[in-house]
Amino acid sequence: MTRRDVVILGSTGSIGTQAIEVIRERPDQFRVVALAAGGSDVATLAAQALELQPQVVAVARPTVVQDLQLALYAAAKERGWSTGETRLPQIIAGPDAATKVAAMDCDVVLNGITGSAGLLPTLAALEHGTTLALANKESLVIGGRLVTQAAAEGQIVAVDSEHSAFAQALRAGRRDEVRRLVLTASGGPFRGRTRDELGEVTPEQAMAHPTWDMGRVITINSATLVNKGLELLEAGLLYDVDLDDIVVTVHPQSIVHSMVEFHDGSTIAQASPPDMKLPIALGLTWPDRLPDAAAPCDWTTPAAWTFEPLDSVAFPAVELARRAGKAGGTAPAVYNAANEACVDAFCAGRIGFLAIVDTVTAVLDEHLAAAGDAHGHVSDDQMSVDAVLAADRWARDRAEELCR
Repeated sequence: MTRRDVVILGSTGSIGTQAIEVIRERPDQFRVVALAAGGSDVATLAAQALELQPQVVAVARPTVVQDLQLALYAAAKERGWSTGETRLPQIIAGPDAATKVAAMDCDVVLNGITGSAGLLPTLAALEHGTTLALANKESLVIGGRLVTQAAAEGQIVAVDSEHSAFAQALRAGRRDEVRRLVLTASGGPFRGRTRDELGEVTPEQAMAHPTWDMGRVITINSATLVNKGLELLEAGLLYDVDLDDIVVTVHPQSIVHSMVEFHDGSTIAQASPPDMKLPIALGLTWPDRLPDAAAPCDWTTPAAWTFEPLDSVAFPAVELARRAGKAGGTAPAVYNAANEACVDAFCAGRIGFLAIVDTVTAVLDEHLAAAGDAHGHVSDDQMSVDAVLAADRWARDRAEELCR
């Protein structure tokens, strides 16, 4: 494999830091040409920049530029900057900084940004013709056909473990042989609880995911199963599968990352221990595999894998996402944006756990009922970036009003 130039968006987050671990071990195979981050952790960003020596570092918050410069100078001095041994990167700042670096010349853009902020960088990378290793599922979900129509065939490579599993399993047959996709879910920290038992759970309990170590929003989303709803929508868009042909099954061990069922009755599963380095490495090198990207399953010790149906009464977020996806247009953007606002309200103690999905439902209902109004639903054939961003803003504001 020839060396690949990589841009990492969201470099200080969970996906970004693990991608850097993959790259760090293989300096002859990858070169990082740009890093982008929100700016909440300038010390980590500065350390990454000095280690990887990118041309550009982008931060979303202009107010942290001076702090980043000071962190770079301090760390560089320790590494020999005063004798000219370290090159400092160009710093660009502002809400569009990540979008700018996403359009740089490179082989792969890894989009590990959290939330709807990843949409414009996703579109910029696709427009530039670069391979997009997509961990930011929200940009695909809210952009919908705007994103899929902007992408050339094979240009988007999924980094979510479930969607990477689909891509690997789909190699086993032709597209016209696929009957359905089976999306696995760990069930989160509250698996097995009834709806009545979820009323008093705390943010601390919701953050205690049994399998994965992730950021705040995605961890809360995994507790409500909103994240699985987003993944259902992502799978439908990535692999052009009808949403009714995607089923969710709960698999607490998180070893089987998803499955493809073919029309002859065969089901192909992708299995590996829960380690995001494997799908990240595949995202950086697809369609090739990176040797020893992660540890395989240990077949010499006893193990049991279980599967159970999803309790849609206790966890209605998946079926709500399916409804939003069938409505199409701006409905998925409203689902995502209202949820992000509700997660903030829950973590701040302003609403209870069950109110997260209940409020998202109320906001989505209002949006769909107001088609034709200023804040109403916009269909697929009328979609635009402006319509998506307007729906996103309205849904956040409306959800915050309901949370108050």
